[in-house]
Amino acid sequence: MARQATPMKKQRTHYSDAYREEALSLADRVGVTAAARELGLQSQLYQWRAKVQQKKSSFEREQSLADENARMNRQLAEISEEMSIIKKRRCTSRKT
Repeated sequence: MARQATPMKKQRTHYSDAYREEALSLADRVGVTAAARELGLQSQLYQWRAKVQQKKSSFEREQSLADENARMNRQLAEISEEMSIIKKRRCTSRKT
C-alpha cells in the first residue's frame, strides 16, 4: 500500500501580551470585526476579548466577596463588643 501524503499542519502563531492588548484597544476603537479584518486575526480577537472580560468579572466577584467579608468582620467585632458589655453588666449586677 502506498502511503498517502498528509497536508502540512499550519503552525500556530503565538502573540505577545503587548500585541494582544494593542489589538484589543484597536478593537475598542474601531470595532472587533474591523480590527480582526485589519489584523488578520478572525476569531482570535473575539477569544482574547472573552478571556479579558471573564478575568474582569472574576476580579469583580473576588472584590465584592472581599468587601462582604470585611463588612461581616466589622459586624462580628461590634456584636462581640456588645456581648462583652452585656456580660460585664450581668456580673456587676449579680455582685450587688
